[in-house]
Amino acid sequence: MISPSAVPLGAGVVKRSTRLDDGRELIYYDDPETTLGPERGIDARTLDPRPETASMRQDVLTGDWISIAASRQNRAFLPPAELDPLAPQTPTNPSEIPSRYDVAVFENKSPSFGPALAEAFGGVPVASDPPRGIEDLAHLGLGRTRTSVGRTEVVCFSPEHAGSFGTQTVTRARTVIEAWADRTAALSALPGIEQVFPFENRGEAIGVTLPHPHGQIYAYPYITPRTTRLLDSIDRTAPDLFQRILEFEQAGPRVVLRGEHWTAFVPFAARWPIEVHLLPHRHVADFAETNEAERDELAPLYLRLLRGIDALYETPTPYIAAWHQAPVRHARDSARLHLQLTSPRRAADKLKFLAGSEAAMGAWIGDIPPETAAARIREAVEGVTL
Repeated sequence: MISPSAVPLGAGVVKRSTRLDDGRELIYYDDPETTLGPERGIDARTLDPRPETASMRQDVLTGDWISIAASRQNRAFLPPAELDPLAPQTPTNPSEIPSRYDVAVFENKSPSFGPALAEAFGGVPVASDPPRGIEDLAHLGLGRTRTSVGRTEVVCFSPEHAGSFGTQTVTRARTVIEAWADRTAALSALPGIEQVFPFENRGEAIGVTLPHPHGQIYAYPYITPRTTRLLDSIDRTAPDLFQRILEFEQAGPRVVLRGEHWTAFVPFAARWPIEVHLLPHRHVADFAETNEAERDELAPLYLRLLRGIDALYETPTPYIAAWHQAPVRHARDSARLHLQLTSPRRAADKLKFLAGSEAAMGAWIGDIPPETAAARIREAVEGVTL
């Protein structure tokens, strides 16, 4: 057993950092008034060396960079509960986390980006052919490659085998939010990182391969295509575009939930059968910039939203909960932190599949009027009790 140094964070959360056998970082985030002691188990496994950092290739038709991460083919796929790789280790389950925990974050064993970085940093290997900055990545050419520097992390919301963010307590949700803020700040400081993206995939229909309640954080070596389009829209309209969107939606019929610091709404031009955006009322670029009051309100409000989505049907709804954050060094005063929660579920037993128009051409056709969707979600959310 070891006793990692305790670092106090907001809301009474305590952070403890250690390492797995192959050198990957593992961070425990203890709930306030946790029942866990300060000691943590040592990773007693003998692990293979980490895979080489993937490479990425440029699609010259779009300028997009595609990371070719072949090691991801070997990741766990729907294991039985007794072999859950995100549960605390036991003598019969050599999982990724040596100790009992409240919330745990660790580097992905099969990363899409990293472990190599663009420059030397705390003993992390340096990539042989890293991106040379945004200008380098923006240049178009045939056969262009770069090393997929960065970091991908797994965020375990609970030691339990099954569930999601929405099944957690308010206290646990607050701990996860504190972890998101802490990791956003830490990952943003790594050499070569341009954007940090926390997200949760929920449900086999989305492609989830582990039922354990968890999410991920990607630290990209570029600004993602979706954010690039967003920044272009801001440039073509006004720096306060997000504030204008917030006021426009707050005055309309699509608001589903509103607090002192956050508003959730179905967007005016929703693509998906279930689509909800959640914006802070104050401009913040990312989770690291949120204050205690905003984080405190977000925990119960976000839980109500997710449980309302689940209340739409008799079975849990698959979704992607994508927390969009501003790039690390660009548009910090105009790109606002916000959630885009989307689900392909268009009926109890029907999913929206992206076929020719959407998948091939990016030309979307909405199945449900946003005002109709908002009314259903608002009614479901109003029935939620925490």
